[in-house]
Amino acid sequence: QVQLVESGGGLVQAGGSLRLSCAGSGRTFSNYAMGWFRQAPGKEREFVVAISRSGRTTYYADSVKGRFTISRDNAKNTVYLQMNSLKPEDTALYYCAVARQVTIPTNRGPDAYDYWGQGTQVTVSS
Repeated sequence: QVQLVESGGGLVQAGGSLRLSCAGSGRTFSNYAMGWFRQAPGKEREFVVAISRSGRTTYYADSVKGRFTISRDNAKNTVYLQMNSLKPEDTALYYCAVARQVTIPTNRGPDAYDYWGQGTQVTVSS
């Protein structure tokens, strides 16, 4: 059974940092690009960042560029999201997802990704 489990969310003050992890099992996720999305209450799920299978290519949403860093450890079937200089507008439920291809999908929407975790809550207080 394919499973993605996110962890590392929590409550942090503005300007603080969090590191999210996403551990995969039941499939060799290291063969595919992966991404992080987030969804705030009353809003659509939005793309945050994606990483290619090799980890050499990344793509960030403008809203997080320069503050967030994605990385992956294929030996551990895990992808990470280091979030620095957090802002209240970063508050959301954060999901990791597995793409259907090895390169980062040009389609930034959720429908380019096959498997999803249950999400981890990030709350940034002002």
